[in-house]
Amino acid sequence: MLKCHLSKLMGEKRLKISDISRDTGINRGTLTRLYNETATRVDLEVIEQLCDYLDIPVGELFEVQKKTVD
Repeated sequence: MLKCHLSKLMGEKRLKISDISRDTGINRGTLTRLYNETATRVDLEVIEQLCDYLDIPVGELFEVQKKTVD
């Protein structure tokens, strides 16, 4: 399972979804789904744009979380 750290990164940089959408051209709906971790598919181009905009590597935006067995 992938964990998206967009909400944390946006908080640290004091950014709003509307700021990122305006500056990158990424659809607000796409950003909202990433922010809320409800996205099931994301274009590689969008990931690249976000990483460039936030000046981070992909590994800071996404993290692989292993499922734990209870």
